[in-house]
Amino acid sequence: MSDRADSGGAWTLLTGHGHVLVEIARDPKARIRDISAAVGLTERTVQAIVADLETAGYLTRTRTGRRTRYTVHHDSLFRHSAQEGLRIGPFLALLSAADGDTADT
Repeated sequence: MSDRADSGGAWTLLTGHGHVLVEIARDPKARIRDISAAVGLTERTVQAIVADLETAGYLTRTRTGRRTRYTVHHDSLFRHSAQEGLRIGPFLALLSAADGDTADT
């Protein structure tokens, strides 16, 4: 990805927590392995992030047999003071759109 290197380094706009939450919003049945591959983090890191997100109230994990299903709490508020009072639902809806296409309104 030369565009990334040419435009100021390897940083991304979202944190690991943001990437993981978006992936879970896209596919609530995703396995840690799949989330890890999608966001480019180790499985251990993704497990720790999922635990953080659950502790913070952003999601709930439910075990069904050997699988885990996630429920994202779209009414949760952003944690940073710059987004005080804003809910994560619209943000996740935008970034987790199935077709990846957003219309300008």
